[in-house]
Amino acid sequence: MSITYDTFFIGGEWVAPSSSEVIVPVDPSTEQAIGQVPGASERDIDAAVSAASRAFEDPTGWATWDPSERSTVMRRLADEIDARADDFRQRVSSQNGMPIAVAAQLETGYPSAVLRYYADLVDGSSISAIRPGLLGGEIEVRHQPIGVVAAIVPWNFPQALTMFKLAPALAAGCTIVIKPSPETVLDSYLLAEAVEAAGVPAGVVNIVPGGREAGAYLVSHPQVHKVAFTGSTEAGRKIGEVCGRLLRPVTLELGGKSAAIVLDDADLDLNKIGTGLFTSTLLNNGQTCFLGTRILAPKSRYNEVVDAFTAFAGSLKVGPAQSPDTQIGPMATARQRDRVESYIAEGKSAGGRITVGGGRPDDLDAGFFVEPTVFAGVDNSATISQEEIFGPVLTVISYDDEDHAVRLANDSQFGLGGTVWTNDPERGAALARRVETGTIGINRYIPDPAAPFGGVKGSGLGRELGPEGLASYQQTQTIYL
Repeated sequence: MSITYDTFFIGGEWVAPSSSEVIVPVDPSTEQAIGQVPGASERDIDAAVSAASRAFEDPTGWATWDPSERSTVMRRLADEIDARADDFRQRVSSQNGMPIAVAAQLETGYPSAVLRYYADLVDGSSISAIRPGLLGGEIEVRHQPIGVVAAIVPWNFPQALTMFKLAPALAAGCTIVIKPSPETVLDSYLLAEAVEAAGVPAGVVNIVPGGREAGAYLVSHPQVHKVAFTGSTEAGRKIGEVCGRLLRPVTLELGGKSAAIVLDDADLDLNKIGTGLFTSTLLNNGQTCFLGTRILAPKSRYNEVVDAFTAFAGSLKVGPAQSPDTQIGPMATARQRDRVESYIAEGKSAGGRITVGGGRPDDLDAGFFVEPTVFAGVDNSATISQEEIFGPVLTVISYDDEDHAVRLANDSQFGLGGTVWTNDPERGAALARRVETGTIGINRYIPDPAAPFGGVKGSGLGRELGPEGLASYQQTQTIYL
């Protein structure tokens, strides 16, 4: 069934586009077009930013509301999102290939949980505090909304990553222009409908799908006060350069090539750790920035670790994204499948040994599928060990001792996620503290809404989620009393 829209959600209204440009999303499981929406031009971006600016500058508008009043509206929005949960998971899965069982958790319940977290965080809070001055008198410190936010959202977790930006922005009192990725646009219209139904004031949330040119124009728009971007490191560097010239605050959540460090005491019983391995190494068909795709194994247990990951990857059900038993769906686009396959070819040419996968499933005639693939016999300097593949490809690398494991984990341009696998959590936590990364888990990994999420080195700047995520949408004003 084709889903078609012919308007944008701007200023609380459904507005006709200014050009004939269209975006046609494709189901990666079938390779068939599934809908059509307008693509934003510069004039449409101008209209959306102007609407957000008017809403922010309104002397009685959203930015001036008591935080508890904003939290009430945010909870209504969470309810409206939950009421559309089935449609959200269906649309996301049919656009980016996310297995629908994963979409049911991370693209419906998780976004509304993030929204409720920030609603609770600001409910009853005060925007100002008084502290004694060192030089006499008192000081009032005010935490004010930063202004109009430009949110650039990728295709891999479109609703979850939208909410990483939208929820703290709303809680802080900002207004926002969201530009969804052209690969995942149909779900953004459900969000617009939820915003309208929840009674979010006009202009506070504006949604304009578009391509790279629209995103670049939005990032540099003179009426934007902050940029929040999730995407590739290459694109993030360009956005960072623009924001640096403009002295514009920016949050960049970028690529990763995280390490999963298996210690010599780790339990490799897949019946016990299979779920944790899946979410931390192959979640969403490997199209997840924080995944531990470098498996660091002790030399004394190397063959055992290779066998365990080979069995694990080989056991996963590959199939159409909307089948309830599918664990690995297709790559989001033909271009992404080509990219993954080029890395598999590179790994083979470099002498890597494929222990499972490496090709396309024989039983699927259509769709952008790649089998879960495990490489053995490669070192940490190999291209497939250093560059982000963004697909279901794992490399198993041997290490001599814990110090060597830490050096290998840190020998990367990235630093976003990671895991340590051990029967001794204290030992695992001690090692984790030595890894140069923004986040890391012990025997599990999933970003918690209450904790700051983000990377170091080439994995980005700033943090999303947690109280730290709220702070990045605020600016402080000091008044010497």
